[in-house]
Amino acid sequence: MNDSGNLFEGFEAKAAQERFDTLLTRPGLRIERIVSTGQAGADGVWYDQPQTEWVALLSGSAVLRFEDEVEPRLLRPGDWMTIAPHRRHRVEATDGERPSVWLAVHVGG
Repeated sequence: MNDSGNLFEGFEAKAAQERFDTLLTRPGLRIERIVSTGQAGADGVWYDQPQTEWVALLSGSAVLRFEDEVEPRLLRPGDWMTIAPHRRHRVEATDGERPSVWLAVHVGG
């Protein structure tokens, strides 16, 4: 883990798998950069995390679905949200033309 960097450098423009880079960890806190290049979660698989997650989409686009909502949410650069612990959600799509760069802050758990 480095003590500085650039959120938009150090990854492939089109990769077979999502990339997760931990930027900072402290007790009860983890900050990571996630780079998605067209990936989506597997059908029927939901994230169910024990900690609060604050996430911002910095570039690209994504479609996020919550199990307790009828309609998915389209995220564009600059959109952010807080996801409560154990709120089941999934990534249904990410931009296949350019990297979708996320900043995720995990608190607690």
